[in-house]
Amino acid sequence: MFDLTGRKALVTGAGQGIGAGVARHLAGQGAHVVVNDYYEERAAATVEAIVKEGGSAAALAFDVTDRDAVVGHLRPLDLDIVVNNAGNAGAHTMQPSPFRDMDPAAWASAIEVNLGGVMNTTHAVLKGMCDRGFGRLITISSGAGVVGLPIGVAPYGAGKAGASSFMRHMAIENARLGVTANSIALGLMEMTEVTDEALVARLSKTVPVGRLGTGADLGPAVIWLASDEASFVTGQTIHVNGGGVTT
Repeated sequence: MFDLTGRKALVTGAGQGIGAGVARHLAGQGAHVVVNDYYEERAAATVEAIVKEGGSAAALAFDVTDRDAVVGHLRPLDLDIVVNNAGNAGAHTMQPSPFRDMDPAAWASAIEVNLGGVMNTTHAVLKGMCDRGFGRLITISSGAGVVGLPIGVAPYGAGKAGASSFMRHMAIENARLGVTANSIALGLMEMTEVTDEALVARLSKTVPVGRLGTGADLGPAVIWLASDEASFVTGQTIHVNGGGVTT
């Protein structure tokens, strides 16, 4: 079950963290994985790890918010699986703030990467998937796109909610053409850039299962949605959150 041998998969934002974990899981099931990241050296590091584990992968550096770059890189690849993982504020640092105090210029990056990036990759690959009669569109969303939160991430939540809604439309538009489209709403996950052990411990206590999520928790859910066995699952938002809500 869940054999992805012969499938070509793209994971965006896969140079580190949960994206790297997802890429390694897909390769472990036999897929050839195109590892995307904004930074080429990070994508190359994930590819190196996959190859050492006996998998097949290639690095591809581009910014998902750059539509011309996305189309130029992806259209020739005949991808079967696209995992839209690139998020947060893309190449920028997300600065949480109450919306009432936020400079409108600060909205752009969160919307561009979390919604615009998903639309860019989808538009680049969708026609080919439909023509070939197989496609799996999987968008990594967030609990922040499902419920309101008092932590200053309204534009991020709006971008994630928009991407999940977009997936539902893609699911219905392409349901008869062999293409499924689903989202995975994450809870609190381990963050590569956070090294404060006390902070990690405090965050872990807020998750019902008592720890933060990892790429090892997300990977199996992605594999299932990418597989032939999930052909009857489309237009859904799957929650992977340890019983909690937010990411």
